[in-house]
Amino acid sequence: MLGKFFQPPGEEDKNRVPPGQHLAKGFPVLTYGATPQVSIEEWEFSVWGLVQPATFTWADFMELPQHEFSADFHCVTRWSKLDVKWTGIKVTDFIKLITIDAKAAHIMEHCYGGYTTNISLPDFLREENFFAVKLFGEPLPPEHGGPLRLVVPHLYAWKSAKWINGLEFLEREEFGFWERNGYHRRGEPWAEERYSSM
Repeated sequence: MLGKFFQPPGEEDKNRVPPGQHLAKGFPVLTYGATPQVSIEEWEFSVWGLVQPATFTWADFMELPQHEFSADFHCVTRWSKLDVKWTGIKVTDFIKLITIDAKAAHIMEHCYGGYTTNISLPDFLREENFFAVKLFGEPLPPEHGGPLRLVVPHLYAWKSAKWINGLEFLEREEFGFWERNGYHRRGEPWAEERYSSM
């Protein structure tokens, strides 16, 4: 299985691959539950909690500047894919559209299909994070989180929520689906924060 689908990092890549990870030859798809099928006509994105509530359409997102991104992608199930090519909208550009309460310190990511995952506000607001709408130049397919997913390159991929459709701003940390089911509260690949010690 290792040789067919995955391989250990070579000498040229070993400094880019976190401990315990192997390089994927393709781009594996791992999903819990059914894959949501959401058209861009019905797609909406909302913010609520410790923020001025607002709802955005697909057209609203498409008015924001789009950029090309190349980012390494690390899954908690011990595979990595280097130099994934995305097109998307910087989190730092989107955040200019909303007004966040000074008490907000954490976010719950909400998704079509009922999936949730938590992230701290500082982790979310990093310059390299973005909302992806294309993968390798093509519209983001549903199996990879289309029409839109968050990408947080510095954390394990479950924090890069597929089918994301909302952000709930919180004063205190709350756990999402995987965090409640044994995954680490943060998910730092280089520290191998895979599972909770609680």
